[in-house]
Amino acid sequence: MSPSHSRDPKPNARSDRSRARTYGAMAAIGLIAVLATCLYALPASVITYFLPSAVQADNFSGSVWHGSAGKLVVNGRDAGALEWTLHPAALWHLSVVGELHWVKLGFQVDGAAEVDRQGFVLHNVKGNGPIEDLQDFGIAAGWRGMADLNFSQVIGNFARLATLAGDIQVTHLTSTQVAGGADLGGYSLHLPEAALEENGAIAGQLNDLGGPIEARAQLHVALQERSALISGTMKARAEAPVALQDAIQGVAQMRGRDSQGRVPIELEFTF
Repeated sequence: MSPSHSRDPKPNARSDRSRARTYGAMAAIGLIAVLATCLYALPASVITYFLPSAVQADNFSGSVWHGSAGKLVVNGRDAGALEWTLHPAALWHLSVVGELHWVKLGFQVDGAAEVDRQGFVLHNVKGNGPIEDLQDFGIAAGWRGMADLNFSQVIGNFARLATLAGDIQVTHLTSTQVAGGADLGGYSLHLPEAALEENGAIAGQLNDLGGPIEARAQLHVALQERSALISGTMKARAEAPVALQDAIQGVAQMRGRDSQGRVPIELEFTF
């Protein structure tokens, strides 16, 4: 009696299954290619479907991956223009990652952004320009100067900020309402990682940059009340214009001076 042998599938059956797998893989690759082409071809205006109700955008160009909006309006105020470059690979993690370039007249800001369902994180946010170009955001009329900002990190959850860390410098600061428009010099504001308080207010250290006024103060900004308080001391240096020295002397007559000749100040304003 001859030994039994297991019978292998017919060669043509194996070949049919192999061809079916090959065709399936090719179809999947083709489908992915078509979807990728469609996604890359999406116009920049697609972002309007994802913007909060307080933000409107117009004058689009480019694609959703590398495009721009020539006109932004936030809460009814002109918010300049925005250009972006997004990284599609981040979509696999249900997030948006890219670089942003924002312009408002002569003021420009660049930074990297990560956005997901939980909120957003901004890295290496750097910008500069005339502060008068930011009057639509509450900068008081009549103030002029050049500002440089450098934030290492800005974190928020769409409802409020959680972290705001970095530095702001303002030079050649003037105001038509202070000392006849005399140059008030330059100042730096340092915001540590703990600058944001639990109630959403911002606290930072304000110092002069060696101009006509010696200043050491704390800045406290209440965002919800749209108000700010500067408290500390100031002193006119010898090179200060006469109009500025007279203005500080007027404050000293009401508040006095300390042993170093510094005048205590407490300035509150709204924006």
